[in-house]
Amino acid sequence: MANQLAAINHIVVLALENRSFDQMLGFLYTAQGNVSPAGQVYEGLTGAESNPDPDGNPVTVFKILPTTPNAYFMPGCDPGEGFAQVNQQLFGSLDAPTPPAATNQGFLVNFATNLPQRAANPDFGALPGTVANDIMGMFAPETLPVLSGLARGFAVCDQWFASVPTETMPNRAFMCAATSQGKLGDFHVTPFSAPSIFGALTQANVSWMAYGYDALPYTQSDFNDTLSAPASNFGLFADFTAAAAAGTLPAYSFLEPSWGTTGNSQHPNYDVALGEQLIHDVYYALFNGANWNQTLLIITYDEHGGNFDHVPPPTGAVAPDSSVGDQGFDFTRFGVRVPAVLVSPLVAAGTVFRAPDGATPLDHTSILKTIEARWGLSPLTARDAAAPDVGDVLTLTVPRTDDPLSGVIVPTSNAAPPNAERPSHLQIVRAQTVAALPVVDAGGVPDHQMPALATGADHERYIAERMTAWRASKAMRAATVLARGAAQPFTPPAPG
Repeated sequence: MANQLAAINHIVVLALENRSFDQMLGFLYTAQGNVSPAGQVYEGLTGAESNPDPDGNPVTVFKILPTTPNAYFMPGCDPGEGFAQVNQQLFGSLDAPTPPAATNQGFLVNFATNLPQRAANPDFGALPGTVANDIMGMFAPETLPVLSGLARGFAVCDQWFASVPTETMPNRAFMCAATSQGKLGDFHVTPFSAPSIFGALTQANVSWMAYGYDALPYTQSDFNDTLSAPASNFGLFADFTAAAAAGTLPAYSFLEPSWGTTGNSQHPNYDVALGEQLIHDVYYALFNGANWNQTLLIITYDEHGGNFDHVPPPTGAVAPDSSVGDQGFDFTRFGVRVPAVLVSPLVAAGTVFRAPDGATPLDHTSILKTIEARWGLSPLTARDAAAPDVGDVLTLTVPRTDDPLSGVIVPTSNAAPPNAERPSHLQIVRAQTVAALPVVDAGGVPDHQMPALATGADHERYIAERMTAWRASKAMRAATVLARGAAQPFTPPAPG
């Protein structure tokens, strides 16, 4: 059947945090022999997959059931996710071998190596009694009825890979700009100077919004072209739901979760059930909204966060540009497989969607390629130029009217994370980013020193205050330029 991408007028992306494909959706079709209702082979778990423990004994995957103690806080502690940590998970060593043939046999050893130190550090939120074998726990479908219900009710991508084998910020940069400009870490990397999809949409006069959950989106300070974008391009989740209800969604909506330790990002070791509620709320805002029949929702996760997946990431990724990579990385291999679910009334139920055999696999830049294909935009880098789009999943010419989540009850954990008062990793990153924003006084002189911040609430308050001060400074500078009759554009800071 014909690709119906031209019938989509609204693409919505919900980008969650740090979960692998197997951990969230590996058992989705295990009971059906890993064959979907549409008769497609599904690259899920059989239940026999294993990793060796530090003594070399195999430990098999197991199901996290709703009755499992601390089910929605598994694996019980934040695993390693940096570049060297991912190498150990994939290759068994901190450095990738030549050739980089991954076996995915180092997840348990990596978790066991890190766990004692992380359990002693409240920033990592380890639950009492957490053991290394917990990294082999994978959520059963009934434990995640919202994500699993949408995956079964619409389309699940079982070969969607993170763009880079490392942590959050580089992968989110690829998700928005198809490059991290050589960066492999989270700290001191933004704003990126590379053009993003937001700037490309602006130039093409195509509408877009970035929405934070209960605070303005962090994405606003990630790129030079979002820093220079009008304040009207950024809102809160309540603004998104209002736009969906009113039929005023932009062409592209990028949704962020709440980033604190008590938030709904699903980052380990935060409450996964809160993320289930967020996914539910995003879906129903669209399903009940005026634009539903012309909408494609993409739910994915920026990276695997150190959680087990049994499929070796492919090599052969196209380097995005000529940026020199940190630690000598050449950006020619993908990151670990992550969940991706495609939701639209133009998607047939029970679909398993992937790139054709032998083709470049789906990764985060497939989001960009889909936007570019829909609105006739040029690629941002060589990576998204080579990426497949997801338009072929849209096979129905008549929109569906059924609701696959009808009757689904959103789970609750009835618990709080052990590190509820501590700042999250991304709150710390973001506070450092906004501290460097070019806020100036009336004489044009920057004068700021980041204060000491202790709790997550401290960080979130500082981020909000600093962004308010930056917007006021930006407006003051613009007014000064206008008054002087010199039409000089605002120039954001260079990447730091």
